[in-house]
Amino acid sequence: METRRTHRRTRTGTTLLAAALLATACSAGSASTSAGPAAAEEAAGATKAVQATLAALPEPTPSSLAPYYGQKLSWRDCGVPGFQCATMKAPLDYAKPAEGDVRLAVARKKATGPGKRLGSLLVNPGGPGGSAIGYLQQYAGIGYPAEVRARYDMVAVDPRGVARSEPVKCLDGRKMDAYTQTDVTPDDARETDRLVGAFKGFAEGCGAAAPKLLRHVSTVETARDMDILRAVLGDRKLTYVGASYGTFLGATYAGLFPSRAGRLVLDGAMDPSLSARRLNLEQTEGFETAFRSFAKDCVRRSGCPLGGPGTSPDQVGRNLKAFFDDLDAEPVPTGDADGRRLTESLATIGVIAAMYDESAWQHLRESLTSAMKNHDGAGLLALSDSYYEREADGDYSNLMSANAAVNCLDLPAAFSSPDEVRAALPEFEKASPVFGEGLAWSSLNCTYWPVHPTGESHRIRAAGAAPIVVVGTTRDPATPYRWAQALAGQLSSGRLLTYEGDGHTAYGRGSTCIDSAINAYLLRGTPPAKGKRCS
Repeated sequence: METRRTHRRTRTGTTLLAAALLATACSAGSASTSAGPAAAEEAAGATKAVQATLAALPEPTPSSLAPYYGQKLSWRDCGVPGFQCATMKAPLDYAKPAEGDVRLAVARKKATGPGKRLGSLLVNPGGPGGSAIGYLQQYAGIGYPAEVRARYDMVAVDPRGVARSEPVKCLDGRKMDAYTQTDVTPDDARETDRLVGAFKGFAEGCGAAAPKLLRHVSTVETARDMDILRAVLGDRKLTYVGASYGTFLGATYAGLFPSRAGRLVLDGAMDPSLSARRLNLEQTEGFETAFRSFAKDCVRRSGCPLGGPGTSPDQVGRNLKAFFDDLDAEPVPTGDADGRRLTESLATIGVIAAMYDESAWQHLRESLTSAMKNHDGAGLLALSDSYYEREADGDYSNLMSANAAVNCLDLPAAFSSPDEVRAALPEFEKASPVFGEGLAWSSLNCTYWPVHPTGESHRIRAAGAAPIVVVGTTRDPATPYRWAQALAGQLSSGRLLTYEGDGHTAYGRGSTCIDSAINAYLLRGTPPAKGKRCS
């Protein structure tokens, strides 16, 4: 899944899990469900890991980076009314800047007025792998509150390896179709070998396509790119709104450059102190929490295919799992032009996709009804395709490729072998009887990655930074609320803003209370009151 991290759709951040699915992405730490020696070992490793704290970089800019900080952007028409685009250079390897550049796509929409311009507001929707420029042009640049767009130039940069910035792309459309249909709940040794083979093939494709870039797409490097952009735009401090994985990116920036961190909003926060395994386990719990909320809503409505009034969330989950098992044995038709049928893996992703936003629950109910009662899997396939960013012509964005590339570089793999996954299955299935098995096996993807990880889990303190607003949603599926609590507690100037509700992230999703608090912070620098909660 994405944990590694992300945001689907043009709203806010998504968090993709770790593997054949997608995931958010980051680090290891607080254990909530633990059992057996494997969990004890993980907890011990997490305890050791959280002793590390991201260190700030020296404030003076190294002379070797002066050409990058001093570059001038040449703005041009984007082909999208109201937006301008440019290309920025950054060193491929910050340790060896003389050895080559990476070219990063940048876009902006200038402040519309009235009112004094406050500078640039950089946005990132998460992933990793989500296109920040796509998010800017399709949502933030036209959908953020008018008073914010009036005072700020709205800006985005696609991170290295993503979308328009030298994208990593591992497989072509047909191979991606096969990859996304791979069974991630193997029943025997043959199916396990097939899943491992799919992960290996994906990794080999990435290594062959971008062998040099693959070593330099870490979150730390992208955060350093953001500081070059801040300087090039003429801003003394960075103003930033990051969603989902974008919160990890923003927090990393603050940790590296605390004196240059201005008004930072981290919405749908990640906890950088967690290992890959703990991230995936806690995200699995998050999807279970969201599903139970959906289940309670579904059975109150007529025609819910998973149960009638009074059906418990546990039984709803068992009914859905039975449907997945049926698909595992016999996929159903979808009418897809490329002949794809609805498999267990595609249906699971379709359900997970709808957990990100409660406005998708009706579509999910209807799609489940069509698939379960009419043997028509088109609706769930469409949800899955939206999550994977598959186009009608069979082509995919590079979201999945970039997601793995960043996640597998940022943290050591969650598991080292299929045997380790099997040992962890009880823990994951306890976290989510519906999704646990698939998400555990999906966490095996980085095990076969062609590049060794350069990062590790750590705390981020950002001592000396201005107040940083961390937003958490109590029933967030992809970035559990406890992650926001943890990040706000780590940051020396963190201020937690809580949204009591469903869905992934909170800003711009209908809560006047949340939007007003964040707008006041962006426009006047006034952080929310301590302990502020909205619904």
